[in-house]
Amino acid sequence: MSINFRGRLMAATVCVGVLGAAASASAETLADAIALAYENNPTLQAQRATQRALDETYVQARTGWRPTLTLGGQAQWTESQTPLLGRLQDFNGDGVPDSSGRAGAVRSNSGAAQLTFTQPLWTGGRAAAAVNAANADVLAGRENLRRVEAQVLVSVIQAYSDVRRDQEVLRIRQENVNVLTRQLQESQARFDVGEVTRTDVAQSQARLAQAQASLQAAQAQLAISRAGYATLVGQNPGELAPEPSLAYLLPSDPDQAYQLAEQFNPQLRAQQFAEQASRARVAGARAERMPQVSAQVAVAQRGVIEPFEPEDRFGRAYTATISASVPLFSGGLTSSRVRQAVERNTSDRITVEGVRRNVLQGVTQFWSQLIAARATIASSEEQVRAARIAAEGTRQEQQVGLRTTIDVLNAEQELRQAELNAVSSRRDEYVAAANVLAVMGRLEGRNLVPSQPQYDAAKNFRKLRMTWGWTPWEEPIGIIDQLLTPYPAKAPGAKPLEAPIGPGLEPPPVAPAK
Repeated sequence: MSINFRGRLMAATVCVGVLGAAASASAETLADAIALAYENNPTLQAQRATQRALDETYVQARTGWRPTLTLGGQAQWTESQTPLLGRLQDFNGDGVPDSSGRAGAVRSNSGAAQLTFTQPLWTGGRAAAAVNAANADVLAGRENLRRVEAQVLVSVIQAYSDVRRDQEVLRIRQENVNVLTRQLQESQARFDVGEVTRTDVAQSQARLAQAQASLQAAQAQLAISRAGYATLVGQNPGELAPEPSLAYLLPSDPDQAYQLAEQFNPQLRAQQFAEQASRARVAGARAERMPQVSAQVAVAQRGVIEPFEPEDRFGRAYTATISASVPLFSGGLTSSRVRQAVERNTSDRITVEGVRRNVLQGVTQFWSQLIAARATIASSEEQVRAARIAAEGTRQEQQVGLRTTIDVLNAEQELRQAELNAVSSRRDEYVAAANVLAVMGRLEGRNLVPSQPQYDAAKNFRKLRMTWGWTPWEEPIGIIDQLLTPYPAKAPGAKPLEAPIGPGLEPPPVAPAK
C-alpha cells in the first residue's frame, strides 16, 4: 500500500465531526463515486487484466491449425587415435598394416543446418475442440467480469449509503447530546430552587453520559464507513448528495425479476458457458483416438566446416513429407481421459441447475428485503412523526407538573430511536434495490453512468483474432478439421445482452437560460 493511499485512509478516520469542511461547492453524487470506481477500482481492473490474459488462450488453441518453422544447426568435430602397436596390425586382412606410414590420429569436422516447415492438415478434431473450449472459456470470463463489476458497484452503493446513514446518525446523536445537555441544565436549575430532587438530576446525568458514549461510537462508525468508501472509490467522501432513484431499473413485479435473472444473470451465464467448454473438451478427449495428418518441407545444408568451402564441400538436400500417425494402443490412457471429461461435463451440467436455483433464491431474498424495507420506511416515518409530537407534549406537560423528568428523557429517547430507525430503513431499502438489480444482471456501468466510457471486453479479443502468427490458410484447415471429425463439438456463441436502460444516475443537464 502506497504512502499516499495510507494517508488518505488515515484522513478518513479524523475530523469526522466536520463533515462538510473539505467538501467542494457542489455535493458529491453517487454517479461520481460509481464513475471513479468503474475507472480505478483495483478489483475491477485486475479482473479486466485477467480477462485479457484469458483471451490469449483462444489464440493458443488456434495454433493447432497454424504452421511451425524451425531452424536447426549442428557442428561436429572428431579425432580418432590409433595406439602405436595397433599401427602395425592388419585389421582389414589386405596384408598391409592399417596405420603403416600414416599418423596415429585422424581428425575430421562437419556441420549441418536445416530449415523445417511443418503444416498440420488434419488433427482429427483435436484443434477444433480446443478452439471451441477456449472460445467458451473466454465467453465465461466475460460473464465473470460482469459479475465482478456488479459486485464492485453494489459495494460502492452500499459504502455510499453507509456513509450517508452514518453522517445522519452522527447528526442525530449530536442533537441528542445537545438536547440532554439542556435538559441536565434545566434539571440542575430546578433542583437548585427545590422543584425537583437529586434523582431527577442523576437521571439526566446518566442519560447524557449514555448519549455522549453513543456519539463517540457514531463517530467511530462513520470513520470506518469513510475508510471503506475510500478503499472502493479511491478518495475520501465529501458532502454526499442524496441517493438518486433506482426505480427506472427495477422491474414492476417479482415474476419479471425472475425472468430477467434467468436470462441475464452473469453467474448463471458463466456456468452455462463453462458447461459448453467442458463439453468441447469431451470431444477433444475423444479426438485423441483419431489419426493426424501433417505436411513437412525441409531444406538441409551439410558439409565440412574448416576449411569453409561451400561450393565444393557443402551439399544441399530438399525433403517433402506427408505423414500420418494413428494411435493404436495407449494403455487405457485415452479412454480414461474420455471418461474423466464426460464426468466433468456432467458435473458442470448439474451445476448449471444449482446456480439457477441460487439465482432465483437471490431474487426472492433481495426482493423480500426490498419490500420489507419499503414497509419499514413508511412505519418509521409515522413513528418519527408520532414520537416528535409525544416528545413535545411531554416537555410541555412537564412544565405544568404533569410529567416527570424521566418521562421527558424516555420521550426523547424514543424520538431519537425512531429517527435512527428511519435512517437505517432508507439505507436498507436502497441497498436491497441495488442487490435486486445485481442478481438480475442490470447493475452495470452502462446503465448507471452511461456518460462514462465503457470498458469493452470484446475489443481486445477482436484484436487478437488476426494477430502475429495468423495465416490465411488456417481458416479452410479449421473448417476441414471441424467437418471431418466424428466427434464434433458445437461452437459456442455469445449470448445477447439486455439493451442499455436510461437515463442513468446522473442528473439531467440544466438547460441554458434564455
